[in-house]
Amino acid sequence: MRSMLTSLAAVLLLAAAPAMAEPSPAPQQVIESAVTRISQQLEEHGADLAADRKALYAMIDRELLPDFDSDYAGRLVLGKAWRSASAEQRKRFVDVFYNFLLRSYATAVLKFDQKDFRILPQRSPPTDGRTVIDTQMRLPEGSTVPVSYIMRETPAGWKVYDVRIEGISYVQNYRNQFNAEVSARGLDALIDRLERETADIDAGKREADAPKAGG
Repeated sequence: MRSMLTSLAAVLLLAAAPAMAEPSPAPQQVIESAVTRISQQLEEHGADLAADRKALYAMIDRELLPDFDSDYAGRLVLGKAWRSASAEQRKRFVDVFYNFLLRSYATAVLKFDQKDFRILPQRSPPTDGRTVIDTQMRLPEGSTVPVSYIMRETPAGWKVYDVRIEGISYVQNYRNQFNAEVSARGLDALIDRLERETADIDAGKREADAPKAGG
């Protein structure tokens, strides 16, 4: 009986070994997969998604959220204000900032030629659990736009926490803007404004803002 149990345990361990040993996707694989999925959706349904922004945002959310570390991005953007924020304020900010960022990113990628993008060779191996994956998107008139994804390794695999388009960091840009606003008016006022502006974007009353150099 003992030998039978030992053999059974060995079989179960061998059967489980491939699943246990399967590594998480490398950073470049994560980005290539996400960008390819988004580009395919935009290539096939671009006109419909441009006309129906709610569907566009839902598609980007579906494809981006699994690979995006929204908690960490929110913490970086708030900086020292994060430490004094309540749990409720943190959750409200992370949710509204992700939705605000998603709309800005969706507006930017909608302008690209979805048939022509490149995932560039990785600059260097990841260090300290951080890496940057560079891509190159092309506008319909032919010029190229560099888009970089800044990533960190988490227990759930490699996640994006910042995006740089033409060298402009979403996280750094909004951190500069939001820190001044939090100092002047408080965190709740910032959250309320972002919630209002996100609702206005969804209602078609305004366009999503893209980060601006020097913002």
